[in-house]
Amino acid sequence: MQKRPLDIATTTKVYLVGSGIASLAAAVYLIKDAKVKGENICILEQDGIVGGACDGSGDVDDGFLVRGGRMHEKHYVCYWDLLSNIPSYENPEVTVKDETFEFNTRFVSHAQARLLKQGKKLDVSSFGLSFNDQSDLLKLIFVSERSLGNKRIEDWFSKEFFDTNFWYIWTSMFAFQKWSSLAEMRRYMKRFIHLVEGLEHLGGVMRTKYNQYHSVILPIKRYLEARGVNFKINTQVVDIDFDIAADKTTATVIQVVDTSGHEDEYVLGEDDFVFITNGSLTESTDTGSWSKAPKLKDKSSSGAWTLWEKIAKKDSSFGHPGVFSNNIDLQKWYSFTATLKDSTFHDYMENFSGNVDGTGGLVTMTDSNWLMSIVIARQPHFPNQPDDVKVFWGYGLYPDRLGNFVNKKMSECTGKEILDELWYHLKVQDLMEPVVEAGKVNNLPVAMPFIDSLFMPRKPGDRPDVLPERATNFAFLGQFAEVEKDCVFTVEYSVRTAQMAVYGCFDTGKKAIPVYDSIHQPLILMKAAKAISR
Repeated sequence: MQKRPLDIATTTKVYLVGSGIASLAAAVYLIKDAKVKGENICILEQDGIVGGACDGSGDVDDGFLVRGGRMHEKHYVCYWDLLSNIPSYENPEVTVKDETFEFNTRFVSHAQARLLKQGKKLDVSSFGLSFNDQSDLLKLIFVSERSLGNKRIEDWFSKEFFDTNFWYIWTSMFAFQKWSSLAEMRRYMKRFIHLVEGLEHLGGVMRTKYNQYHSVILPIKRYLEARGVNFKINTQVVDIDFDIAADKTTATVIQVVDTSGHEDEYVLGEDDFVFITNGSLTESTDTGSWSKAPKLKDKSSSGAWTLWEKIAKKDSSFGHPGVFSNNIDLQKWYSFTATLKDSTFHDYMENFSGNVDGTGGLVTMTDSNWLMSIVIARQPHFPNQPDDVKVFWGYGLYPDRLGNFVNKKMSECTGKEILDELWYHLKVQDLMEPVVEAGKVNNLPVAMPFIDSLFMPRKPGDRPDVLPERATNFAFLGQFAEVEKDCVFTVEYSVRTAQMAVYGCFDTGKKAIPVYDSIHQPLILMKAAKAISR
């Protein structure tokens, strides 16, 4: 792409499709580094709220809700660069980065109840890997990604590998499945090799003060609004027209429709751009209730996936969305958020685990048919959460299996039934029964068809480049754009695509910050090898 000089920025208009953190980050860098006027930036969002997968909502009466949580670590260089410019939610004199780093000096992740069986803590001092398993892990790091093609993880490792502490820790922490992409697992091993030494205790994992909507998304939104950025909420992009020639491809028209059915279009001028978030993790989600199971929707209800499918038919360089979205049964997730007007459960878990809230991270029940995990964040997890109200989050990796206690699939369970299953695994049924009967517990389950779609086995070219070779005025953003070496399912990946797009389209004199290269540091490798062999 021919980079545009900054002297055109005063007239350039940039349209951002989707309002996830990739688009929000791109808007920040467009203003800060490319000198695009805020009023010339338009973010088109089909939902009624911005933030994409970084969400958090609700209240005491109706229940709080987070569909998932993005873990952080200190080497998310692009992400922390972004947040070093953004005033925090509560204190405009402190940046989100500084707030988060200070928060994590006080609440350090060191999980003491990482894996459970029959309600008791397992010894995770050893990963339980055989010599062959250790050898397979190390070999995976050093083979080329291209040589792996679209192999699955189960194609590489022995059957016994999937019964080890290492796998239970790995699969529950990152949401990899046996059928997930081996190439993606290789990237994770290389990218996060510096965390392997403390993996069993979630060492090095950082979290935000509140849920990520309030701690990250809302502060960025305020920053952008103060600079005149236009947010077109409830506006779905249904198609994008391109002028495709042998030597160049140019986006020409963005077609939109609002919730009332009104159709409109944005015609791109000579110096205008469109940045497209293709695909989505949290599209087509459905929220259940205490007495109702959520419904699993299909792709027809997804604006992001249907848009990508439309434009992918126009040019082969736009990727292959079906690779990531055509197998919902292998990609779906069910999570839940419990709200308790009582501290009984949190008090029990603090005493049982040895972790005060905000320091323990995931607790995984290895004998759960659903492979259920929960995490108790530092309380309050929401700014509007009273001191006497507690919140925790959980999910299951195998929602189509029958529960061990509740004789139903997790996907068919109400919020109450999911907690009945949890109480059983933690052996707290008698403790929690009076709390439930007193009406002091709510639980909101969520069905998400596409959460694991980014881990589906794929080949080079299935994800479009951030800047396709012949593109003149558009870029792809987010989890389904290709970024060499970095890992999907991270906020770092999304922000990196934003940097690549802005710095690739405008002559800012900047490049995306390089991925933290721990894999080439001998001491880190030695520590990881020692941990793997324990």
